[in-house]
Amino acid sequence: MSDTSGVSVVLESESTSALAEAISLLLPQLSKSSTEIDENALSMIMLQNGVDLFTARLDGKIVGTLTLVTDRLLTGLRSFIEDVVVDSSCRGKGVGESLVRSGLERAEYRGAKTVDLTSRPDREAANRLYLRCGFELRKTNIYRFTIK
Repeated sequence: MSDTSGVSVVLESESTSALAEAISLLLPQLSKSSTEIDENALSMIMLQNGVDLFTARLDGKIVGTLTLVTDRLLTGLRSFIEDVVVDSSCRGKGVGESLVRSGLERAEYRGAKTVDLTSRPDREAANRLYLRCGFELRKTNIYRFTIK
């Protein structure tokens, strides 16, 4: 998978220490509560059925990531895009859009009925991207229960 903007998107097939290190550098830009991920933990995520991990590269360097989760529910086969992050130095260069479009293509390939994602309102550029990629803002409530 690739994009004419110079961004290449890869559907990762195996965990490596270099991949885990690159993702560990990106995650704090998404969430302050993120923790470093090691090769073993990354492998456990990638080996799950229905989990696809994409990375985006510019000049061979990993500068973004996206996780697509697809699962069969009572209401049909559904996909969810999670953990989208693009390195701050590479934003505005088509990296996020390339990742999202690759995730959508994979969801369609898997036969998903819908693709959902959530994004904080303060992530204005990300929200504009999702609308540009064809997502529609839904009027819904997201609830979270934190297990202590």
